[in-house]
Amino acid sequence: MTVVLAVVLLGKQALAQDASASPPNDIASTSASAQPKAATAMKAGATFDDCHGASRCPKMIVLPSGTFTMGSPASEIGRLRDEEPQHAVTLRAFAVGEFDVTRAEYAAFVRESGRPAGGNCNHPNREGKWAEDASATWENPGYQTSERDPIVCVSWQDAKAYVAWLSNKTGKAYRLLTESEWEYAARAGTATPFYWGAAPEGAKGKANCSACGSQWDNKQPAPVGSFPANAFGLFDMAGNVWQWVEDCYVPNYSGAPTDGAFVTTGDCAQRVMRGAGWWEDKPVDLRSAGRGGGHPGDRGSNLGFRVARTL
Repeated sequence: MTVVLAVVLLGKQALAQDASASPPNDIASTSASAQPKAATAMKAGATFDDCHGASRCPKMIVLPSGTFTMGSPASEIGRLRDEEPQHAVTLRAFAVGEFDVTRAEYAAFVRESGRPAGGNCNHPNREGKWAEDASATWENPGYQTSERDPIVCVSWQDAKAYVAWLSNKTGKAYRLLTESEWEYAARAGTATPFYWGAAPEGAKGKANCSACGSQWDNKQPAPVGSFPANAFGLFDMAGNVWQWVEDCYVPNYSGAPTDGAFVTTGDCAQRVMRGAGWWEDKPVDLRSAGRGGGHPGDRGSNLGFRVARTL
């Protein structure tokens, strides 16, 4: 699996309602008690836009509370050792972006915040090799883009700046997903290696990767929503672009949080990314349990993010 230059490869869940589950240990404002009571009343499957159409904010979907098994069994195709041991995680309801953050949504953030475009984005060069390009940015990632493309060439630090801006703009607790939230969202109630079933070949017509059989394979990301959503109504949770999450990298799940909290110990010089991408990742790499990671400052044209919101 290729993610970014010098990346370190990190190697039927019951959706039982559990109102007693603990929320993620993100910023203080993510406490459920700190949010308006109306927010906690939103039902699973409800969609909303906190900008009310006035400007570009991600469309959000409420996911149900539930318990699932995180990680992969030893028998799973393509699994790596950093996906063990399997363990139960119980989550409160939370909201997730229906899509990865788009180029248009990120551009609105840049216009209002003045955040620099950055640079040194990794992308395929003319020889077809993955390489860092000092001039490549989210505005010019090395291929022709549209407003509906997922934002790429953004670092974990850029993603954190975006969610801080969005929280300030809306008065709501936006953040990156925790790693366990991401896997819960990607699985959408399934226990199979892929949200579509057990076979990698099922990726055809459902995702963008290097051999998924789409028009974008090994060329560039597809516009968000180009493939069917999973059972939670979330698009592109497998393939297209890798997605930054909050957690520090740990080499296995020994002692991992069971309440949806993010990991604050381990190698915090590496942040976890999930989902695999369009460049060189094969269908088998699109497993819900698959993990990747990179330095918080890394940027790649196969690397973006989506947002979460505490209810």
